[in-house]
Amino acid sequence: MLMKINDYYELAKNTLSEKRYIHSKNVASAAVRLAKKYGADPTKAEVAGILHDITKEYNLENQLQIIRSGGIILDDICKNSPQLLHAITGMVYCRDELGIADADILNAVRYHTTARANMSLLEKILFIADFISDERDYPDVDIMRAESEKSLEDGMLYGLGFVIPDLVHRKRAVHPDALAAFNELIFSLT
Repeated sequence: MLMKINDYYELAKNTLSEKRYIHSKNVASAAVRLAKKYGADPTKAEVAGILHDITKEYNLENQLQIIRSGGIILDDICKNSPQLLHAITGMVYCRDELGIADADILNAVRYHTTARANMSLLEKILFIADFISDERDYPDVDIMRAESEKSLEDGMLYGLGFVIPDLVHRKRAVHPDALAAFNELIFSLT
């Protein structure tokens, strides 16, 4: 990593609103705790956590420009789901602007919203940390926290089982990566 961890915090503080910065700090803290519990690299988890939403507050045109400059081709669901773009633009920003070359960190940032099949340990940790960060207060957050203490897979399954029906209920597209992650988890239980 080209910057020190404190530099990433300073960047996030200067880039994000106070509310989003607090969330990112909390995600970084949860990611470090989960990394220690499940045997991942805590430093990588912290970097991914503090940077996971680094472009979330960028306007749509800025996000589309980052995607174009990063050579990313969006699938139809991402083209029509602006709320998914920050994960992609965050990955490109980390790679191209910050010089982060660690594929695990980049993929953790990239898939923290949708998940995917064959997730790495760090990817699972960031996905869950985003769900259970200290300021989260959605219904069943305590259940999500308890499930993630049992295992990452239990946490993932509960999280995806929360998100997928919510998207369906709100008549929003469900990304195939989320379905693939859910199906993989279900099949691993049988």
